[in-house]
Amino acid sequence: MKKITILGGSGFIGSHLADYLISKNYKVTILDLKRSPWLKKKQKFVRGNILNKKKLAKAIKGSDYIFNFAAAANMDLLKDKAIKTVEYNILGTVNALEIANKFKVKKFIHASTIYANTEEGGFYGRSKKAAEDYVEEYKNRFKLKYTILRFGSIFGERAGPDNGIRQVLENIIFRKKLIYRGTKNSVRRYIYVKDAVKLCYKSISKKFDNKYLILTGKNGIDSNKLLSLFSKLFNIPKKNSIYLKNKGHYDKKPTPFKPRNGKYIFPFRSNFKKNILEYVKDLKKQKK
Repeated sequence: MKKITILGGSGFIGSHLADYLISKNYKVTILDLKRSPWLKKKQKFVRGNILNKKKLAKAIKGSDYIFNFAAAANMDLLKDKAIKTVEYNILGTVNALEIANKFKVKKFIHASTIYANTEEGGFYGRSKKAAEDYVEEYKNRFKLKYTILRFGSIFGERAGPDNGIRQVLENIIFRKKLIYRGTKNSVRRYIYVKDAVKLCYKSISKKFDNKYLILTGKNGIDSNKLLSLFSKLFNIPKKNSIYLKNKGHYDKKPTPFKPRNGKYIFPFRSNFKKNILEYVKDLKKQKK
């Protein structure tokens, strides 16, 4: 029986993935700060985080594959939090890569975001992009295979309070109001969490080795149509719709990240031979 470790496996997507992998006869170990309320008997739990290498080693040793969902993930809270995003999303990922490489894991499957390669997302988006670069470089340096999963707008059971669809539904259920965090023109490709998990499972396949996969719904739906749908579904007047500003998020589609090309600036006058001889003099002085 193959073993899979899910880092951050007590969370929204990770917990669903743990359940699905059990149904596919994988041996599952979860590492997380908190014990999952959905933990199954066949799932082993290790309490710890990705900043603790001993706990990581305990969870990863003997695993065939690693799914890394452990991260500081609430973009709205983290878009201005540089240090926290560096600690968990970059350093934590590198810790996990180090241990995975040490124990010769077959593949490191890393949960990222569509914000990783965009101009939006603040420090959160930047940290996820940096983590992707480290995952890729571990393959280049140490031949640690990877698949990077860039998640879009996921919804469904077990979603946290920061989840967009959950926020809309809670306002409908408990306040009888249609409230959307974003503009009337916002467009999202929503994907149900259980569908996303099936795609996660497919990423284990060799055909996705060293690939970037984007996990979103096939078709986009704008916020106006979304609230119209909910208006009919829950019998709430559409005229009462409220749109809230959502700074740091994209509107219709993410803005692709554009590399910053530098401008060459040359010295006014420079004699390379003379410069080398001056440098040699300095090196000889240092040796005296």
